[in-house]
Amino acid sequence: MDKNNIVRFSRLIRESDNIVFFGGAGVSTESGMKDYRSKDGLYNTVKQYGVSPETILSRSFFYRHPDVFYDFYYRYFLDASAEPNRAHLALAELEKSGKLKAVVTQNIDGLHQRAGSRNVIELHGTVLSHHCPACGAAMPYEQVRALRGKIPKCDRCGHIVKPDVVLYEEPLNERVTEAAAGAISSADLLIVGGTSLAVYPAANFIHYFGGENIVLINRDETPLDGRATLVFRDNIGEVLSETVKNHNAADNF
Repeated sequence: MDKNNIVRFSRLIRESDNIVFFGGAGVSTESGMKDYRSKDGLYNTVKQYGVSPETILSRSFFYRHPDVFYDFYYRYFLDASAEPNRAHLALAELEKSGKLKAVVTQNIDGLHQRAGSRNVIELHGTVLSHHCPACGAAMPYEQVRALRGKIPKCDRCGHIVKPDVVLYEEPLNERVTEAAAGAISSADLLIVGGTSLAVYPAANFIHYFGGENIVLINRDETPLDGRATLVFRDNIGEVLSETVKNHNAADNF
């Protein structure tokens, strides 16, 4: 990791008053969650189902094969042992300092909130809540977890309960998209991390940014590399924690 770039990154933070973080699955890999498209990601390692994770996580597949969906969902998304990592904690600290105004995330694991972040805009929803599509009754996360991958049925009407996540073939929530677009368009520094920017329409949100400086932290090349002020190919937890530490140390002088 280039220490000079860490110093440059912390300087950009000091010079900014409205920072927004836009992140993807790579933010949570240090917590033990799989990302999607890396060599160790879901698309390359999940073979036992005979169809792609993208197919399993679609609305039509959910209703046709809820047993397979929930087996997969329980195995890869309801990981109760996952804890916030250095990236989540650094972002929460940056928000507490008043610099970071919003986290816009494609993740559904709730780890940003558990780390202490307050203004988290979840483009794809969250696994922490579930509702019945028929009658609207809620089912607690712990109750779904306790079923260990079996199909949860509504206690009120018996319908299959659905996670409050946006599946493939479903539109993003309009209220959430407006919040994300508003946050990014008003930012003076955009930090993009842990995402290949290959998932649409979520990846389109970076185009709302009209500021000068973008910091990109991702293991692999992305379409945004050429526009970024700084590009890190290092572990996102290490980059963010070292940068926030450097920023805090400079503020104490």
